[in-house]
Amino acid sequence: MTTGMTRAQAIAQLTAAGEPYALAPMTINNVPVRTFANAPANLGEIFSESVSDATFIVYEDERYTFADTYALAARLATQLSARYGVEKGDRVAISMRNYPEWVVGFMATTSIGAIAVAMNAWWEADEIEQGLEDCGAKVMLADEERLQRLAQIDNLTCEIIAVRPTSKPHIGVEFQTLLADVPDAQMPEVEVLPEDPATIFYTSGSTGFPKGALASHRNIISALFSWELDQAAALLMQGLEPPTPTTQPATLLAVPLFHATGSHAVYLMSYRAQRKMVAMYKWDAEAAAALIEAEQISSFVAPAAMTGDLVQAAQRTQRDLSTLLSVGGGGAPRAPEQVKDIDQTFTAALPSTGWGMTETNAIGTGIGGQDYLGRPASSGRASAVCDLKVVDDAGNELPQGERGELLIRGVSVIQGYWRRPEANRTTFTDGWLHTGDVAYFDEEGFVFIVDRIKDLIIRGGENIGCGEVEAALLEHPEVLEASVYAVPDERLGEEVGATVYTRGDLAETAVLAFLAERLAKFKIPRYLQIVHEPLPRIASGKILKRALRDQALASITS
Repeated sequence: MTTGMTRAQAIAQLTAAGEPYALAPMTINNVPVRTFANAPANLGEIFSESVSDATFIVYEDERYTFADTYALAARLATQLSARYGVEKGDRVAISMRNYPEWVVGFMATTSIGAIAVAMNAWWEADEIEQGLEDCGAKVMLADEERLQRLAQIDNLTCEIIAVRPTSKPHIGVEFQTLLADVPDAQMPEVEVLPEDPATIFYTSGSTGFPKGALASHRNIISALFSWELDQAAALLMQGLEPPTPTTQPATLLAVPLFHATGSHAVYLMSYRAQRKMVAMYKWDAEAAAALIEAEQISSFVAPAAMTGDLVQAAQRTQRDLSTLLSVGGGGAPRAPEQVKDIDQTFTAALPSTGWGMTETNAIGTGIGGQDYLGRPASSGRASAVCDLKVVDDAGNELPQGERGELLIRGVSVIQGYWRRPEANRTTFTDGWLHTGDVAYFDEEGFVFIVDRIKDLIIRGGENIGCGEVEAALLEHPEVLEASVYAVPDERLGEEVGATVYTRGDLAETAVLAFLAERLAKFKIPRYLQIVHEPLPRIASGKILKRALRDQALASITS
């Protein structure tokens, strides 16, 4: 096989007509895109074609094969259709920890043409209520922690399936009881087309309640094939044949499944690869190291905070982590030093990362190996099914080296925001998605993201809209003005900071307790400044957020 091939040459060879990853031009909703000609029509096909006796899910002392999981999904899908009347296009919400039932619920829902709503499991009761109202779910699968929050909601409008309740559930039907009624069910046959909607993932914007990103089956499958293509291209560039594994590939699921990184890059990528997925109840770096050793984990994908924790755990312990071949990133950038640490700490693992959004089904750019070690600040080069450009404020495309807003177009980009026509109008222009990120291209086509236009905080890969936190602060009767901003954090990348103006004698503890009743824990400011004079503003009347952030940083470091 040829060596010394460039990435462009490798991609061209792999995507040529007649090849497994052949690309074909197509116009979808008046947007020209490149699609994978040999991709399955829907997620259900991927699930059914992957049925085998190989281990699929490991959760603590539980083990499920691909066949076991598909059989459970078929039984649940039968009940969703027969008992709850779920039809094509209906929404089924899933809110729980990374239990096997999350996977079963997702498979069942999407196989029958319904829309799986991956709800943020960290949401509090009022946020869950807003989410259910927004998506109009007919059924919701919820674990014990979510059941307790659901109990605080009056007049629930959807049916509840209780997952792993600690006692007889006060609302809904227990998952195991529901499936016991259909011990030998087959997956219902429903025609599901590539453009039919498959998922809603909620993503925070700069203001208001998170928006539901609506993705089709084609959107998601294109992202999965794009990652496969990148892996094949990397081997081709090195002149290597795809290796014949001596042991089953295995990945560690530590990222929440309600994030596209967890659901797509970790979970959904496991089907065609026949990859074992080892799920953690919650993140613990030393427990992760033990699982990598015991389960012979070969890949780990997580935000920088988690991969940094794993590096430190590896350096502290004597665990054998030699099976780890890849440490991927996503959700937030890594510090350059951590990129080097990954390379130096693990015997065989190479660092990699990429840039993507919920709105792009987690793909966009990718970089790994020596390219990444040589350019640790870069997010990589564009996926073969994505077009990228950098534009100025007037929408004019900028040349290499000049900074502007990054726009993306491609087959993995969502159909739009669920029931948000105004957001669609402002976010999409002629099929191009405005990312809100400031970026530039270097002379070799590598993307460097350097700033953010959107008023967002990215805390450990979780997007937090500053406007949402500000709105919650302003509900307090003694808060007259509020400004929320990102504070740099060594582990999480960014933390939540806030400055509030009050005339009264308002204690920080009172403000935090007030927010705890309104916001998920990860959105509550870690750094809170209380002042007794109006916040500084620029000539247009907008609060001078940068000055407040600088003041907060000065007080933190002093």
